[in-house]
Amino acid sequence: MSNFKGIIFDFNGTLFFDSEKHLRAWRNFSKKLRGVPFSDEEMREHMFGRTNKDIISYAIGKEPSDELVEKMAKEKEGLYREECIAEGEKCKLAPYATEFLDYLKSKNIPRTIATMSEKDNVDFYIKHFDLPRWFDVDKIVYSDGKIKGKPAPDIYLIAAKNLGLKPEECIVVEDAISGIESARAAGIGKIVAISSMEPVEYYKQISSVNLIIKDYKNFDEILCADIKNTTLEKSAV
Repeated sequence: MSNFKGIIFDFNGTLFFDSEKHLRAWRNFSKKLRGVPFSDEEMREHMFGRTNKDIISYAIGKEPSDELVEKMAKEKEGLYREECIAEGEKCKLAPYATEFLDYLKSKNIPRTIATMSEKDNVDFYIKHFDLPRWFDVDKIVYSDGKIKGKPAPDIYLIAAKNLGLKPEECIVVEDAISGIESARAAGIGKIVAISSMEPVEYYKQISSVNLIIKDYKNFDEILCADIKNTTLEKSAV
């Protein structure tokens, strides 16, 4: 890894390709809250990488009460988890993710997760995907009601600190524009965009993205010290 010593993963749409599930859930809730579903552009700008409070605030056009946030978030996330469970064995980590994580573990490369998911979902992921197999769950950073949502840099600064590393010594894997901006603002050394839902071309216009992938098959490319803008076009999802 040369000058890079650790790797931080976003989770939703990154280690777990679940963006479509969240899209459906938030579109339904947007329609319930304001009468019309979120557009694709609104989803990109105001949903991905944001806290539930941020999303609900945007949908209703004002600061929501804590009670409303808790009620709506629990309802939406409960339906989302039910959809995940209903998929059975199809509900699994991204292509080649387990192989990549096994590799990181075998090489003792520091790693953690930085997600804007809330505790109920994180607890579900930890159990369902057996995340303790690869991660120290105490070092996972999630939305606890105190951390600013992406694109603020806070979550990646905390994740790097949890690994005992400087931000510039870390690689971040992200799928959301707000998450990429969060990593850039945190001073992360290498930003890898994973094209789990958006097309590869979508990320090519973002100067802070150093590598675009479709899956985790090419371990060496993800971990290499070269931070030139590169796209692994042949990766298969």
